[in-house]
Amino acid sequence: MPLSNIPFMRLQSQQLDCHQFKKPEEIIAWFCGVQAQDYPGSKWAISQRLKNCTDADIESTFADKKFVRTWAMRGTLHFVKASDIRWILELLAPRIIARNARRYRELELDEETLKRSNEIIKSALQDGQRFSRSELLAILNENGISTEGQRAHYMLQRASLDGLICQGGMYSNNNPIFISMDELPKTKTLTRHYALAELARRYFTSHGPATIQDFTWWSGLLSKDAKAGLEAVELSLVPETIGDKIYWYSGTKQAVQHSSPRVHLLPSFDEYLVGYKDRSAILEKVHSKNEGIENIMYPTIAIDGQIVGTWKRKFNKNEVIVELKPSIALNAAESNILDEAVHHFGEFLEMPVHTRIIS
Repeated sequence: MPLSNIPFMRLQSQQLDCHQFKKPEEIIAWFCGVQAQDYPGSKWAISQRLKNCTDADIESTFADKKFVRTWAMRGTLHFVKASDIRWILELLAPRIIARNARRYRELELDEETLKRSNEIIKSALQDGQRFSRSELLAILNENGISTEGQRAHYMLQRASLDGLICQGGMYSNNNPIFISMDELPKTKTLTRHYALAELARRYFTSHGPATIQDFTWWSGLLSKDAKAGLEAVELSLVPETIGDKIYWYSGTKQAVQHSSPRVHLLPSFDEYLVGYKDRSAILEKVHSKNEGIENIMYPTIAIDGQIVGTWKRKFNKNEVIVELKPSIALNAAESNILDEAVHHFGEFLEMPVHTRIIS
């Protein structure tokens, strides 16, 4: 398999070039988790992988607790299907907590303080109560626990990692709604062996072709645990050696190159970029680091799976302006399809959209 096939195969496994699913929670389960650090962008990431799914549709599903938001892979915020959250946290949370130990000490958050903050938060959210981030912090302060600086973040994250709370909606982009995990359906736990296998299976199915190094990066697991997960499912995957690397993927998909270009406006932290340690296969058209094109924090333009520029949105009264900054010269077909991608973004927001090209 040539390296040039990888972008086309990833477009399919990532559901960007095909749409197997109809509901937001289904695509989230397919990935096992969709990074949701950039809240508006993560909703757009989900929408691009479904048919006719608007921002309002995703907000409604989120409010219905079909999926939730919590700290998961790599200790970063992810959307996770409600029925998956418990086994994912049981597998990944201990490693995240261990990695936080030094920061806990720096913030004077000893285990006794964290235990007490957990108890206060759990008590506040019992019997279906729900509070915003700012309201929960006010409750902690009222009970004599300082939330100054980064203490707030680490206490809320710790209660989430300990399986007490999660985010079940959003008042605004920066003020999530916290709910008790008791509001979610009870689900069976998995043994560590099966949890590692399930995480690996979903990763290589949804992200393949990918390497073990990619999986280790994405999951935040120790290398030995990532290898154990892959070994448990490798008979259901196809290995392919390219250069000195072994790529693994589901054998159900083959590279399909279309007669017309495939264009995607990817949000920041999209799984198409953040899901891999090595992104060289999708950066072949851009050989130098320039203007954030290799930075996962930037929204990017992808043409036939290759990252070829950046973009951003600006709201102006009742419309949205999309500024495009391609790093390569686009032909007529690519420009036309890019216009369609911008139009799709306007449909997702249910707002008029206008385009500006930035040179």
